[in-house]
Amino acid sequence: MDDQPKSAAEMKEIRLNRRRTQEVEGIKAMAEIAAADVAIRKKTEKLRALRLAKEAADRENPPPPVVKKARTKAAKKG
Repeated sequence: MDDQPKSAAEMKEIRLNRRRTQEVEGIKAMAEIAAADVAIRKKTEKLRALRLAKEAADRENPPPPVVKKARTKAAKKG
């Protein structure tokens, strides 16, 4: 790097370039966050629709009741 002291104009230009870079990076980051948010909302909507369809199908066709076998005395001992 250059160890010589920079003039006021050079320092101002460096700060201006740094600020512009930060603004561009901030805009990119916000766009990525917004895109991720949209993707999450779409996925959530799809999963909700699938869940509601499954619940509706389950209400129309309930599963048969499960019959449990009674325990005998021999099964309880062993």
